[in-house]
Amino acid sequence: MLTRKQNELLRFIHERLAQDGVPPSFDEMKEALDLKSKSGIHRLIIALEERGFIRRLPNRARALEVLKLPEQSTPNAAPRGGFRPSVIEGNLGRLRPKSAENDLGPTIVSVPMMGRIAAGTPIEAIQSRSHTIAMPPDMLGMGEHYALEVRGDSMIEAGIHDGDTVLIKKQDSADTGDIVVALIDDEEATLKRLRKRGSSIALEAANPAYETRVLGPDRVRIQGKLVGLMRRY
Repeated sequence: MLTRKQNELLRFIHERLAQDGVPPSFDEMKEALDLKSKSGIHRLIIALEERGFIRRLPNRARALEVLKLPEQSTPNAAPRGGFRPSVIEGNLGRLRPKSAENDLGPTIVSVPMMGRIAAGTPIEAIQSRSHTIAMPPDMLGMGEHYALEVRGDSMIEAGIHDGDTVLIKKQDSADTGDIVVALIDDEEATLKRLRKRGSSIALEAANPAYETRVLGPDRVRIQGKLVGLMRRY
């Protein structure tokens, strides 16, 4: 499952390889996709490599190989805007109220694993429900929830490490001090602490090596709030 930008870049690389026998440069990719910086292209290439669509060849400049193309019909392709947990359907991750027929309530809740989230430099989150994880209801609460694998160390002083799994309650608002999944410019998703500064929004890391990003409210959309964390040893 690819985002619109990932799909555009993959097809551009494929067409240039077929036409010229060499992949395009980062500047050519940036211009073709109308992006402002090469870092955006770098993130797209990493995402395509992680999904198995391309391979970077070692010790060769501009060496990219297209391994496969997405299906021509992509009804489930990610919409513009990258990671959107609102695509979760049904009652997965939802804690149902207790009923008269079952006073004990559910013994487990199936929470969908929706991919990876950056706790560091923002990356495009992977929007694909790979599997579900079973959670005890007392770790959640009412509402819908999803899980993400953390990549990076920007929240390490908040006890969130690279490789952890975070549990997120799906919601589109949050209070100052909450740790949230934030979608930036409808393309990048990151896990940061939210601070409201007048009409601006600050996304604050819990690691002094990372700077706080202060953005206009029109550039940030809240996708959920951190409610739990799991770690394997």
